[in-house]
Amino acid sequence: MTTTPASLPTAARDILATLVGFDVLSRQSNLALIEWVEQFLDAHGVTHERIESDDGERFNLLARIGPDVAGGVVLSGHTDVVPVEGQTWQSDPFTLTERDGRLYGRGSCDMKGFLACALSGVPDWCQRDLKRPIWLAFSYDEEIGCLGAPRMIEHLVRHHPEPAAVIVGEPTLMAPVTLQKGITTLKTVVHGVPAHSSQVNQGISAIHVASRLISRIEDIMSELAEEGHLNDAFNVPHSSLHVGTIEGGNAINIMAQHCAFNWEIRHLPEEGFEAVFERFREYSDELEATLKAVNADFAIETTTLTDTVPGLEHRDNDRAMALLDKLGVQEQEQAVAYATEAGQFQRAGLQAVICGPGSIEQAHRADEFISLEQLDRGERFMQTLGDVMSE
Repeated sequence: MTTTPASLPTAARDILATLVGFDVLSRQSNLALIEWVEQFLDAHGVTHERIESDDGERFNLLARIGPDVAGGVVLSGHTDVVPVEGQTWQSDPFTLTERDGRLYGRGSCDMKGFLACALSGVPDWCQRDLKRPIWLAFSYDEEIGCLGAPRMIEHLVRHHPEPAAVIVGEPTLMAPVTLQKGITTLKTVVHGVPAHSSQVNQGISAIHVASRLISRIEDIMSELAEEGHLNDAFNVPHSSLHVGTIEGGNAINIMAQHCAFNWEIRHLPEEGFEAVFERFREYSDELEATLKAVNADFAIETTTLTDTVPGLEHRDNDRAMALLDKLGVQEQEQAVAYATEAGQFQRAGLQAVICGPGSIEQAHRADEFISLEQLDRGERFMQTLGDVMSE
């Protein structure tokens, strides 16, 4: 059976209902969703290509509407969503449900709402004489460290004329975000020396040492604030460090041989990861050397769980900001502490801003929703984009 444009949804709300139905959790294949989007694009004659993960299970999708020339705009969004386990939903999280002017479903806000708005613009854009291209850049595994986007960005930069601007459509209530913190996730493992708990002078408790490291992590935040490493654009004005999970030990009467904790650094974009991490590393190295002198089997190992997601700085974005102004985005510029792919685009030399429908306050929680008003605003944004790119 041949798919035609008439047999596919065109309104953002109907497209969103289809996208929410794809249960695409991070690290799981997003192939079914990508295949549906490809079918949608094929029906409108849109050029597209896949950029896959190393294991061939997850895919970025890069599509172009309009000529393959410089000066285009990239609409960037991720296809994966966070889990719903442990959350109490009033309706099926993978069935879009309307209640009181809101559309509920996992990913409705973060960020399939933006993807739906972008796809809703395709039929109109294809009928226009676009002077500059509109790119769709849909990525995988954003929620666990923006893993997919870098190879798609590299492919775009290497094989196509340079776009003028990138709009990352994370939910911002359609306000422009020009500052974003970066993030690095880490794992620290303490290898202690076990002994009977009554003989504390014969062992080194990995748990006790881990507690000292965790205290140091918290102290670093206080130091940064006291030393004036601040950016008041953020609601947390300094780089933040946080320990999320910890596990270790075998029994209450055994000095723990093992303790591990996972933690993160969300650094100010102008500060960077290394400058903050060096404070921890210096303390950890000194502590390890002291305790190795007591017992050579002792060790502290810290590794990164994902590559650093760079922050977004408010610089080199005049073309992107001028585009948003043409598109009617007049709200005050904002800064966000959560990570996005915008910093990765900026690192590659592209001008990037964050702007999309919905509120980040609704993301990742039970009964996630996007309001009909915000979805409509996003849809009109895409219609105006067609006007601008046809000038």
